[in-house]
Amino acid sequence: MTVHFIGAGPGAPDLITVRGRDLIARCPVCLYAGSLVPKALLEHCPPGARVVDTAPLSLDEIVEECKRATADGHDVARLHSGDLSVWSAMGEQLRRLREAGIAYTVTPGVPSFAAAAAALGQELTLPEVAQSVVLTRTSGRASAMPPAEKLETFAATGATLAIHLSIHTIDKVVATLLPHYGADCPAAVVYRASWPEERVIRATLGTLADEVAKTPIERTALILVGKVLQAHDFRDSALYDASYQRRFRGRGT
Repeated sequence: MTVHFIGAGPGAPDLITVRGRDLIARCPVCLYAGSLVPKALLEHCPPGARVVDTAPLSLDEIVEECKRATADGHDVARLHSGDLSVWSAMGEQLRRLREAGIAYTVTPGVPSFAAAAAALGQELTLPEVAQSVVLTRTSGRASAMPPAEKLETFAATGATLAIHLSIHTIDKVVATLLPHYGADCPAAVVYRASWPEERVIRATLGTLADEVAKTPIERTALILVGKVLQAHDFRDSALYDASYQRRFRGRGT
């Protein structure tokens, strides 16, 4: 029997992969993070499925659900919001399953930063403006940042920053970034990207905190900072340049 970890996407129920949807449909047990995973995804569960909201459960209790399903000969669909590769708490669950000899698979999902970029109608990497996107966060109750992973260190690169789980410290974030990006640097906050209540706030880094304060946001929001957010005079990439020779384009065409 297998526990299938599935990235449920950023919020909109149709932003799940076909593989993820099909796995939900064939698993008689579904464990889902109820505080973030849309309930509409549970409609894909087969009739009579055991559906468990893991939001109030401890790690031990979640693992026990997996062990119980395995003992009963059932596969499990384990739904997490966004994509499983970052801030999903999947790692500790996999460690426990390996110790218990329980098989698992991992199916990726649409990450929240990609949904936020879509809400902005924005590419986060532009030629000669920024070619790197830093996914980071600030220290919180659940997990402190490693000493070397300072926000100001990432800011010194000038890369596009996608700052997760930090809207509650936006004043501190802005103060840390201002010396590196400047007050006029474009910035944005995307609240609950792809959900019906999605909200987008565009501003400069110097005005962002004040704009957010007008309609306070407590959680489930992403802060984006970087010149790409308002760049219009960047050069075209070579990818589609008529004179650029690439293996999929014959010479002289």
